[in-house]
Amino acid sequence: MKLVILEPLGVNKDKLLGMAKDALGSDAEIIYYDTRVEDTETLVERSKEADAVALSNLPYKKEVIEKCPNLKMICVAFTGVDHVDLNYCKERDITVCNCAGYSTVAVADLVFGMVISLYRNIIPCDKVTREGGTKNGLVGFELAGKKFGIVGSGEIGIRTAMIAKAFGCEVYAYSRTKKDIEGIKFVDLDTLMSTCDIVSLHVPLNDSTKGLINKEKLALMKESAILINTARGPVVDSNALAEALNSGKIAGAGVDVFEVEPPIPTEHVLFGAKNLIVTPHVAFATAEAFEKRAVIVFDNIKKWIMGKPQNVM
Repeated sequence: MKLVILEPLGVNKDKLLGMAKDALGSDAEIIYYDTRVEDTETLVERSKEADAVALSNLPYKKEVIEKCPNLKMICVAFTGVDHVDLNYCKERDITVCNCAGYSTVAVADLVFGMVISLYRNIIPCDKVTREGGTKNGLVGFELAGKKFGIVGSGEIGIRTAMIAKAFGCEVYAYSRTKKDIEGIKFVDLDTLMSTCDIVSLHVPLNDSTKGLINKEKLALMKESAILINTARGPVVDSNALAEALNSGKIAGAGVDVFEVEPPIPTEHVLFGAKNLIVTPHVAFATAEAFEKRAVIVFDNIKKWIMGKPQNVM
């Protein structure tokens, strides 16, 4: 079985290949590429003889997959798989697995990095201090006692909720599947948007979540509320968010994800918005998370070889 690792996965090459050897032994011939490319021609050239491929968030579409006759398994070293043509994979009976869970801790950490940065004006404070200024106009807020809303109650959403509880927040959640979790009040989305001081998004991108947070939903928020998006960019209408920030309809936002992967065009509408913190899709990216992810990748492939695939999408 030929396994092609199509891009670096955030772990030192020797260590990664050692992990692969430990997990797969002689069951796989492993080809590793230490550069990330996205053009169709190169992806086809790299993949064309593979029985299985591993990739993170590279666009992996039908025009690539259809030219890989031996391909039977795609291991996505990521949680979301909207960048892979799942419909065509189903037609071809190609197994697609993800690595859900590897970034749960990392993403939740960044949520609170953004929240605290916004609540305590950390970036403006840094700037004014360097310029010889004072705290005037930069007095912030405490998390304790705030209503914290979680949109999407998967593993990342629930971890975020638990951390919010530790800060002394009153936690609300919205999910398509209502759950019974002590200390979390499940409500409809409109109630959450209108009630909470902080709204953090943790839903996958699909037909039902694209544009979920639109002009109407943003209009429900308190003027003192902030929005955090570490989920997927298209879940939020960027134009509507920019308008809400610039008009003072909401107080601030933290955005890690956009409609496209970084580099983000410098003219993006959000870059002109007030009181906004942006990061380049980095929530999942910690050294610890990358190692967890590699473990899951090779375990997924091992289980697939054994005829017991896991994390199947």
